[in-house]
Amino acid sequence: MLLNIGDLVKMRKAHPCGNDLWRITYVGADVKMRCEKCSRIVMLDRPTFEKRMKKIVESAAEAEA
Repeated sequence: MLLNIGDLVKMRKAHPCGNDLWRITYVGADVKMRCEKCSRIVMLDRPTFEKRMKKIVESAAEAEA
């Protein structure tokens, strides 16, 4: 799966604040993301992130083009 910084992703479970949309801020062996509603930052290892992610809502690469 190809992830870019700035992608908006939807996760399978909602954050305690009630939101399930996250903005990617770092991509590597780990993935760092920020909640769009409460701005909480969470870092997950790549396998856990890929299992919990539902879909990419908005791609940063497509937005630039």
